[in-house]
Amino acid sequence: MTTLGLAWAYLKRTALTTCLNVALLALGTGTIVVLILVGTQVQDRLAKDAAGVDLVVGAKGSPLQLILSALYQIDIPTGNIPLSQAQALASDPLVAQAVPLALGDSFRGYRIVGTDPAFVALRHAQVATGRLWQAPMEATVGAQVARAAGLKVGDQFNGNHGLSAGGAVHEGMPYTVVGILAPTGGVVDRLVLTPIDSVWAVHDAHHHHHDGDAEEHEQVTQPPPEREVTSVLLRYRSPIAAALLPRRINTGSAMQAASPAAEMTRLLSLVGIGTDTVRGFGLLLVASSALSIFVALYNATQARRYDLAVMRALGATRMRVSCLLLTEALAMGAAGTVLGLALGHGAVELAGRLVPQARDMGITGLQFPATEPYLLVLAAGLSVLAALVPAVQAYRTDVSAVLSRG
Repeated sequence: MTTLGLAWAYLKRTALTTCLNVALLALGTGTIVVLILVGTQVQDRLAKDAAGVDLVVGAKGSPLQLILSALYQIDIPTGNIPLSQAQALASDPLVAQAVPLALGDSFRGYRIVGTDPAFVALRHAQVATGRLWQAPMEATVGAQVARAAGLKVGDQFNGNHGLSAGGAVHEGMPYTVVGILAPTGGVVDRLVLTPIDSVWAVHDAHHHHHDGDAEEHEQVTQPPPEREVTSVLLRYRSPIAAALLPRRINTGSAMQAASPAAEMTRLLSLVGIGTDTVRGFGLLLVASSALSIFVALYNATQARRYDLAVMRALGATRMRVSCLLLTEALAMGAAGTVLGLALGHGAVELAGRLVPQARDMGITGLQFPATEPYLLVLAAGLSVLAALVPAVQAYRTDVSAVLSRG
């Protein structure tokens, strides 16, 4: 019988111990795989959605909240800023491009964003069907929105008040779909894009409706409200703008300026504390599995001393007996690692399909980072290390003494 066949036979004879060792290693490996997959994809997604934007300007508040709401559309805005101040930013000689955003409504949980067509170019998106919006109440929708809602060019829909599903429906102010964007894998896939005039018109009608109910048809003359936007995405004209513009905005105006690069670095450093803890737990499980394999092989060597001596007496070399134990350890290590890889990828893919936040971020288990092969190397190294002492013991076994004791 070959060495691999003998190793398989011994592993089957201690099936329960073997399965426990494999499961322990699989859990540790799977934990590390989940962290690698999610961490890599989240960082790539954050970098992709922030590409091309040097500065975000909005109302005073948390700079991280401003970045999350304006760039990633995953938080509530800090407030609104006057349109006149946004227009002043656009004409600033330090600014190469200023793209305004107006938020406040949603459609089936997807945000309706009032902006201009420059936003599409800034997000590196392209129209797949139809065209970009041109007039108020026209909308160009992201690929994910169109797929989830079954929208096509020519369809109409009404927005909901607020940035999440469940808000009051804006009746009588339907949007008309004039285009659908091609998938980008970015935040634009889950947005409904329309002119800022659409957002103003919908909210003017909403306030007019409620004012009319309260005043019971009284004729009240009111000045037109000052127009506002939620935030502005800026690109610098020159490197010197990075040193001058944020400070000038933060100290000399009622607005705040936040750098996407700086805020994302701070966020990832905060998240990294928890990630490192979970990764450490995964490595602890892997180390525990190596220790468990060592204990199992050590005890098996003691229990099989007579069998190993008989093998030696029948012509097996010292090296073959030692290799038998190494093969058993490597087999358990390989099985645990492969199972852990499958569990990790499966868990991430399942989360990407079932968890709304993961689905919005485009998380998938079908990516294979370049660092994964190192897990196989790590498992093989730990397995060999765990089998080293039992293998040396088997190599040094005194055949005649063992056989004489029976």
